[in-house]
Amino acid sequence: MSDVIASVEAVEEVRPVELSADLLDDQLIGQLVDRARASGLQLTGEGGLLQQLTKRVLESALEGEITDHLGYEKHDRAGAGSGNSRNGVRAKTVLTDVGPVEIEVPRDREGSFEPQIVKKRQRRLTGVDEMVLSLSARGLTHGDISAHLAEVYGASVSKSTISTITDKVMDGMAEWQNRPLDLVYPVIFIDCIHVKVRDGQVANRPIYVALAVTVDGTRDILGLWAGDGGEGAKYWLQVLTEIKNRGVEDVCMVVCDGLKGLPDAISTVWPQAITQTCVVHLMRASFRYAARQDWDKISRTLKPIYTAPTADAAEERFLEFQEEWGAKYPAIVRLWSNAWAEFVPFLQFDAEIRRVVCTTNAIESVNARIRKAVRARGHFPNEAAALKCVYMAVMSLDPTGQGRKRWTMRWKPALQAFDIAFDGRLSVGRR
Repeated sequence: MSDVIASVEAVEEVRPVELSADLLDDQLIGQLVDRARASGLQLTGEGGLLQQLTKRVLESALEGEITDHLGYEKHDRAGAGSGNSRNGVRAKTVLTDVGPVEIEVPRDREGSFEPQIVKKRQRRLTGVDEMVLSLSARGLTHGDISAHLAEVYGASVSKSTISTITDKVMDGMAEWQNRPLDLVYPVIFIDCIHVKVRDGQVANRPIYVALAVTVDGTRDILGLWAGDGGEGAKYWLQVLTEIKNRGVEDVCMVVCDGLKGLPDAISTVWPQAITQTCVVHLMRASFRYAARQDWDKISRTLKPIYTAPTADAAEERFLEFQEEWGAKYPAIVRLWSNAWAEFVPFLQFDAEIRRVVCTTNAIESVNARIRKAVRARGHFPNEAAALKCVYMAVMSLDPTGQGRKRWTMRWKPALQAFDIAFDGRLSVGRR
């Protein structure tokens, strides 16, 4: 994941190496294209120029490998009596980025030749695997991917093969999930999304997500955890404890929704951490109790509360809201009263910190990508399949790296304010 600090080879974008001009003869390439067109040969598709060139390049590379292995060129007399020699070829079809290509793989008499460009029993070049992982991370089902490869490349790849390819990421996931973390984070955003898992019967299962901002302003997704039943503070305590055990000694602020018992879980793990309830979650929860025609009026009345210059001013605005709407919507008043202790902390900070911690927007963009991938699947056969899908969606975030640059620039002013507000605590993470 580009913005995710830990990288996983199974889902990394592979950038092609740009060949220098002396390795590419433009005149030769032009001649090849002209001759192909003159003879009616298509450039792409089955039997096209690209497939034939791929075949020649692969076979040439394999021939070079067996030459290095044997120590002499083909038809060279130096091979006579050497104890090992070429032993013909065997046909093999491999799936490439330009479709299926049949190649001839050289053999030696001893059977000790181990080709590297196309390994024994390998039926796909790595670019195909990366293509499957990329499509899967974007929410395509195994059937969709199989149909896509058949339509675009004319390649027959079964759903079981695609499942085998995507299963490769699980090894990387275990390593990523247990990697050591930083000593201190300015902010950790925690949230939960729900996926449908068919375990006897289809039911909603929570996937817990923790996203941190590092002292350098980069985004770091700390892990993914599959829970059982509904979202609960007790399970969050286990998650936060695991994060602490992986090296996180201090967190300045934890931004979360208004889940009951969550502030106690956070203070148990990091006693100095400030728990901040997401304002957007409070607003959404408020609208659930109100009639649709009152939403705009309620929103305008609540805005002076979360934009107040001080906690005292916010309390005055809340009393005004209570006078205006308390009789009609007492549940909204009770909601804000119960969340007040975790709502007001951000009001003690300046505008730069307020802007980035009053909502969980930082993690909502990640959740949106996850939901897009999950929604396309409908439901999953088991918990492992659900986690695999979510993990691939997370790892495919920001493939160009531009998102990381924008994220870092957006957080620079806030981090300066954090340095002042939490004097000395962030310096531990910069050592």
